[in-house]
Amino acid sequence: MPGPTTRHRRIVALLIPPLVGILVATVTVFGFPQPAAAASLTVAQAISSQTGASGTVTGYIVGEPTATNTVRFSSFTGDTALAIADSASQTSTGSMLYVQITSSYRSSFGLLTNPSLIGKQLTVTGTLTAYFSHAGLKSPTAMSLGTGSTTSPTATSTATATPTASSTTDTYYASALGKSGTNLKSALHTITSTGITKLSYDGVWEALKVTDQDPSNSSNVKLFYSGISRSKTLNGGSSGNWNREHVWPQSHGDFGTSAGPGTDLHHLRPEDVTINALRGNLDFDNGGSAVSGASGNYSDSDSWEPRAAVKGDVARMVFYMAVRYSGDDGFADLEVNNVTGNGSVPYTGKLSTLIAWHNADPPDAAEKARNQTIYATYQHNRNPFIDHPEWVASIFG
Repeated sequence: MPGPTTRHRRIVALLIPPLVGILVATVTVFGFPQPAAAASLTVAQAISSQTGASGTVTGYIVGEPTATNTVRFSSFTGDTALAIADSASQTSTGSMLYVQITSSYRSSFGLLTNPSLIGKQLTVTGTLTAYFSHAGLKSPTAMSLGTGSTTSPTATSTATATPTASSTTDTYYASALGKSGTNLKSALHTITSTGITKLSYDGVWEALKVTDQDPSNSSNVKLFYSGISRSKTLNGGSSGNWNREHVWPQSHGDFGTSAGPGTDLHHLRPEDVTINALRGNLDFDNGGSAVSGASGNYSDSDSWEPRAAVKGDVARMVFYMAVRYSGDDGFADLEVNNVTGNGSVPYTGKLSTLIAWHNADPPDAAEKARNQTIYATYQHNRNPFIDHPEWVASIFG
């Protein structure tokens, strides 16, 4: 076959430059190269790249971090953090990256709400910096399952115009994030003790009518241990009335009804006068005889077991008091110990039982709403263990 003529060669030569230009145009614009999409890091690479820079990481969701060296693989306690690894079966925390879940992503990626996410691949973009004093990724700007389409975060819904807890807690706890153990406890003490309003003991009456209003009857309050609904007007000291129960007993630290621990709404609840007297200053533990008039409650000579629906609430109130009151404000240093029968010393127990109750009965919508009301309307501080249940393990073991 004859070769190309001179005319043919000229035509080919004329065609080649435009074709090359077309190919180049796919990777340049006006002569400037366009950046290729950033490659996703492995978890191992992210662990070794804790520089404070932004990065994208892909790994498998393996659990919920609750402290520097502690990750829960089931029975999750919150929606604020997750751990990823390069293997879905990884159990060593040293090979995990701790990922902060900010408020807009919690309903879609929090493990308490979405436990089925365990084992799924996650791609997340955020700041590569320590979280829980551990290699981490904070302030995520994108989170998606797999490496393909993005799962959009579902906004937390609210029935009122009042700011939700999730929209305020990241700022409120800023100085505590990433800390653990005694450092975390100290940070939370400062946070919960700063900028607060102390109520009078008389003021507690009216506050409880709001914080503990029966959701089914706005004229009533819901009694704490008994679960009975009773008229708001029946507050007082007579039989058939309700009064102010100190979940942390007044005698455990001898603080009485002074403005401070004696009037702190985070551990004050409405209760029937008789039931309140029966509880007295007993510590908390399992067992005992059934309490007449308060189904599901039990007591013996040195302990009280509340009904199942409020066991976690009790634990978180006790933990709050131990963090809020540390002996630097004229009151006793309140602490949780692992015994019952504490009497007049500034301790309340039983720690191991309270931790079990906290884990078995995580914060529900009503407890979270009460926490927000106390913060927004009355004391202007929060119970951190309602907002961050994982902090119980970090501080109390």
